Order: sequence, then structure tokens, then C-alpha cells
Amino acid sequence: MNAPIHHDLDLDARYACARSLALEAAQLGMNFYRQREALTVEHKGSDRQDVVSVADKQIEAFIRGRLAECFPEDGFLGEESGSADLRARCVWVIDPIDGTACFVNGLHNWCVSIGLLVDGQPCIGAIADPNHDELFHGCQGRGAYVNDTPLKVSTATHVSEGLTGVGTFHPRGKEHFIPFLQKLLAEGGMFIRNGSGALMTAYVAAGRLIGYYETELKSWDCLAGLVLVAEAGGVRNDFFRNDGLLRGNPYLVAAPGVYRQLAELIGPSLDA
Repeated sequence: MNAPIHHDLDLDARYACARSLALEAAQLGMNFYRQREALTVEHKGSDRQDVVSVADKQIEAFIRGRLAECFPEDGFLGEESGSADLRARCVWVIDPIDGTACFVNGLHNWCVSIGLLVDGQPCIGAIADPNHDELFHGCQGRGAYVNDTPLKVSTATHVSEGLTGVGTFHPRGKEHFIPFLQKLLAEGGMFIRNGSGALMTAYVAAGRLIGYYETELKSWDCLAGLVLVAEAGGVRNDFFRNDGLLRGNPYLVAAPGVYRQLAELIGPSLDA
């Protein structure tokens, strides 16, 4: 599909900003990570698995401030600080630390995710993983890359030919998780969960995973990665239906050769 033309928008400046800002924020995150024993960690609501740290809040404030300075006309949606100007043509969707539970427990599966919607469509994405010195980035119609290497999804045609990323969370959809795993294993497939939706989405774009299914995901966890998957030749479900931007939805991204098989293994809950 050809990318829409945005002659009146400076996408070059926004793309460059997303890349540099993700890297800068990731290094700020590493400073916190090296001193994580001293971080204050809070729990969101009653779910003891849903954690947030001082690092999340400070990094999001840093990103939000820089974007407001560079592109004051743009909207913003962040995991920690909420939304502003969502009716703007350009809306930044940010997760300052995707994989906070990994972050606070000393696991290297976390990243900074910066995505941009233009006219309601994922257009720019940057995912910085400082633990592995990788910056996944892409822009609609311009390809997707990890550092300087182009991304391309897997050529797998059956779920037995690679690893499928999976995830679930406690509030909604978890009852569909074990049935999916049983069906995937019965087909000879195998799964992995690393704790970061943004990274697992990027790994689909890179061909490291053949697909990634989450029973419920939030937009800040996947917006940047959706750009990468599309540019690398992957397929996704209709994630933005029913106010998915704010509410979240069941989520599937995959190589085209296995998307239909994975969707059938998930069943009707994928589009519920």
C-alpha cells in the first residue's frame, strides 16, 4: 500500500526527532537502571504485576517536554501522564519504559517506545533497546531498520517453523491465553514471552519471531512497532477498532505466511 503524501508536514524532522529522542531517553533509562535498587516502585491499582517507577515518570516527562518544544502543535498520549490534543493531525504515542517489571527486576528486556500517528494512522516508530545497542525505527513508505540494517519479516508458512511471542495481563482476556498456547503447541509451535510488547513487535518486524499475540495490549506498547511491522511486510489485526487507541485491544502481528493460522488458533476473541 502506498503511503499517503503529507506535503504540509515535516515528517523528516519528526522522524529524526523520534530516533534521536528515543536514544537519548534510553540512555537516561540506563542511568536509572544501573541504580534500580534505589528506585521507588508503585503498583497501579490492585494489580501487583502492574508496576511503575520514578524512572517511567521522569523519562516520560523528559520526552513530553522535548516534543512539546519541537512540535507544539502535535498531540500526545503517554502511558504515565495521559493525553492532550488527540484531535491534532500528529499525535505522539509514548511508552517511556516498556517492560517496567523487567526493568525493576534487573532483566534486560525493556525499551523506550516513541510512535507517531498522522491522520489516525501509524506513521513513525522508534524503539530504543540500550541493553543490546539496538534502535528499531521506521517511517511509513520509507522502510524499517534496526540500526542501519533493513527489517524483513519471517518467510515462515507454518507455526512450527519459528517462535511466536505471547503475552497476557490480568484485567482482560487472560481466559483466552492457555487455550491458545495449547493449540499452538499441538501444531508444533513454540512460544516466548520477554515482558516487552514493543520489543516483541519489533522482533516480528525483524523476522526473529514469526508472530506475536497478546490477549490485551495498550497502544503505547505497540504504536511504534506497528510502523515497523507494516514496513517490513507483516500483517496486523484491526487493533484500533472500538477506541483501541485509548482502551487497548487483543493484538496480533505476524508474518503473512502464518497470520491466518495464528488468528484461527486464537479464535473469535481476537476481534471481540
